[in-house]
Amino acid sequence: MKVTDYFEKAKGQTLISYEVLPPLKGGGMQAIFDTLDPLMEFKPPFVDVTYHREEFIYNKRASGYYEKTAIRKRPGTVGICASIMHRYGVDAVPHLICGGFTKEDTENALIDLNFLNINNVLALRGDARKFDGKFIPEPDGHKFALDLVKQITDMNEGKYLDTNIENGEKMDFCIGVAGYPEKHFEAPNMDSDLAFAKAKVDAGANYIVTQMFFDNQKYFDFVDACRNAGIDVPIVPGLKPITKKYQLNSLPRLFFLDMPDDLVKAISEAKNSEAMKEVGIEWAIAQSKELKAKGAPCLHYYTMGDSDTIRRIVESVF
Repeated sequence: MKVTDYFEKAKGQTLISYEVLPPLKGGGMQAIFDTLDPLMEFKPPFVDVTYHREEFIYNKRASGYYEKTAIRKRPGTVGICASIMHRYGVDAVPHLICGGFTKEDTENALIDLNFLNINNVLALRGDARKFDGKFIPEPDGHKFALDLVKQITDMNEGKYLDTNIENGEKMDFCIGVAGYPEKHFEAPNMDSDLAFAKAKVDAGANYIVTQMFFDNQKYFDFVDACRNAGIDVPIVPGLKPITKKYQLNSLPRLFFLDMPDDLVKAISEAKNSEAMKEVGIEWAIAQSKELKAKGAPCLHYYTMGDSDTIRRIVESVF
């Protein structure tokens, strides 16, 4: 079932969804099950599984020189999606990224997903590799999420890269894309960022999932701005609780977001790590309750493997 079908079926009721990370190479599915098992009683209709592009490492050789090697630290997104669907009977939403994929790689991935009856994807550009000054696409790969959305839309219409294919099977993917309540850090201003978002929707994106935020007004303003720009698809707020004090500085640096003054003050005044974590959880609960009360279509929780924290938040809200 498509993500947008769940929204329509809910008839205004706020749904829940989770996002999980593939385990590091060498890990197994039990880590995913350990995260999701305590959360599934709240009946999420779908679960997102992230995708991570390759990274470069440098291995020292006997000669003393270093060899640059590309590795993928978190493989397995497609297999994890299939396992989640089999174990829990819910839909899985694999993230599909531009980084590390050629157009043919993307086409083959979509064919595999179609064979597995996975008909939801979240189309993202992805991050730059560590030590790269900017995002660098693969040769014959996509530079922007917009181009990825266009390729998925083409496949929904039965258009393949090989123009000799006639009457190719039409896919039926529901396409999600990212949105940024506080602007993507590479966009010169919010108006241009909204133009990029609208271009993705016009190209075939069916819904938007936002970057995390800690001030709900940022989300409400973003939704209003999207509607004024002619973007009429569902906009899902992405939520992550702060659980460690260092995140007060690391999250703004990594995700280019602002922390509300009240949250910063409360965390700074916490007497120990346990008290600090309680501040983060209570803040996320308050965020969630307000978003639910104001009709957000779904609350999308970035679990980061911390099911205990997410469970406390969800059971307090739903």
